[in-house]
Amino acid sequence: MEGISRVTQRIATIEQRFASPSHLAKSNFAATFAAAKNQSPQPGAGVNTSSEIAQMVHAAARRHGLDPNLALAVAQAESGLSPLVVSDAGAVGVMQLMPETAKRLGVRNIYDPWDNIDGGVRYLKDMLNTFNGDVTKAIAAYNAGPAAVARYGGIPPYAETQRYVAKVLGFYGQSI
Repeated sequence: MEGISRVTQRIATIEQRFASPSHLAKSNFAATFAAAKNQSPQPGAGVNTSSEIAQMVHAAARRHGLDPNLALAVAQAESGLSPLVVSDAGAVGVMQLMPETAKRLGVRNIYDPWDNIDGGVRYLKDMLNTFNGDVTKAIAAYNAGPAAVARYGGIPPYAETQRYVAKVLGFYGQSI
């Protein structure tokens, strides 16, 4: 019976990969964050909703001393809070970690939402530390890499990165 339950859960997870995320609109961000405050899901728990994902992002941010609003803004921009997203470039999960980055961060299972979020939050915190708390540079580095931000002394002249920074800052309630 337990095996059938696991198979059923796996099928549901696969089906979700092909569903269109309805929670990508900015208007849902504030409500999602409000629902996540003061709640901490446990690692390994089944995650199916953006509210549960937001709770995990909030908990990881608190644990690593990062502003939960910023962490949630990055997660929203990266995946729309979906643990099932895999980009064309190979970035995986809620925080869209590249496999090499995840490995360097010690993420054991890049597909596990809890591990993915924890690694992504730690990486964002590292980028903030690298750029002396400059949120804009840290966000740009999360997307384009710290070497590109250092090389250009700020947001690199890549259209994708410029759109990404504007998107994250919009979710975060700031502008460039």
